[in-house]
Amino acid sequence: QVQLVESGGGLVQAGGSLRVSCAASGRTLSTYTMGWFRQASGKEREFVATINRNGGRTYYADSVKGRFTISRDNAKVYLQMYNLKPEDTAVYYCAAVPDSYYYAGPKTLTDEYNYWGQGTQVTVSS
Repeated sequence: QVQLVESGGGLVQAGGSLRVSCAASGRTLSTYTMGWFRQASGKEREFVATINRNGGRTYYADSVKGRFTISRDNAKVYLQMYNLKPEDTAVYYCAAVPDSYYYAGPKTLTDEYNYWGQGTQVTVSS
């Protein structure tokens, strides 16, 4: 069982920056593909970004491409967010799935991930 814990959310003005982090309780994340998703109030959870186990492959939703950067080390996964917009307001979740030997493309669906954190709120004021 992998327990994920997000941190770093908060309130920021439009145009500002914020970094959210995700760590696994008591274990390394080095063998997992990691993803960030978000869920705005009244909307479905949507894909934001994903990174494979060694950090060599990243993929982003069109809505955040060029503004958000996903990165990782053995202990944590990070989502650095720049030029935040009010529409980025959501609960941000990290997710993990054991990495496969062969890369089969970016994992962008919630069903592709086995483990989820509780989420951290990001609020962008206009």
